[in-house]
Formats: sequence, C-alpha cells, structure tokens
Amino acid sequence: MERLKERLEIAQKALERLEEILVIEDYSDVERDAAIQRFEFTFETVWKAAKDYLFVVEGIEAGSPKGVIRSCREIGVLDDEETEMALRMTDDRNLTVHTYNEKLAGEIFQRIRVYAPLLRKWLKGLTP
Repeated sequence: MERLKERLEIAQKALERLEEILVIEDYSDVERDAAIQRFEFTFETVWKAAKDYLFVVEGIEAGSPKGVIRSCREIGVLDDEETEMALRMTDDRNLTVHTYNEKLAGEIFQRIRVYAPLLRKWLKGLTP
C-alpha cells in the first residue's frame, strides 16, 4: 500500500506540472514541446499508479496501459466515454515520439488540453 501511495503522489505532482504549462495561451514551439514531454511522463505515472491500484486494492493484474484502462472501466473508475478517450490518449502518447512532425505535434498538443482533466479525474478515482 505504501508503494501505491508513493505512485499516486508522484502522479499528482506530474499532473500539476502538466497543468502548469497548459495555462500558457500563446505558446512557443519550445513550450509546446515541453507540454508534450510533460504529458508523456504524466501519462506514464498515472497509468502505472492505476496498475498498482488495480493490483493492491482490487486484486486485478493488468500489464499494459490499455489493459489498465479497460480494467479501470470495469471497476467504475472510468465510464465508457472516458475509457474511449483514455484509449485514444494512449495512442497519442505513443505518437509523441514524432514531435518533429510539426502538424502532429500541434494536434497532440491541442488534445492534451482535453486529456489533462481526464487524467485528473482518473487519478482522483484511484484515491483509496
């Protein structure tokens, strides 16, 4: 349970860092890229916290981000619509390695503004 608590705290801090940069309205390419990087590590910390939560609290073992997301839907942490969005978020997270593609980077950055509230809701649902 202590490891879960630590993971949840790390995820919370990562989310705060992401939200901090998303308030910038007229962003530079560097700020956009920084937001994408923060999204990457926030997503990683949240899904891994969810994985630990599922195992420790629910006794469910899931090994991949998408498996964790689906399991979170099964236990009621995410609803169907949020699950679909979280699955798309996983795909976008996988595409972030292509930030050199300006068009793709801009599209992902805009979606991150929508994903941040979902990450917050997901994380809140994991608080034991």
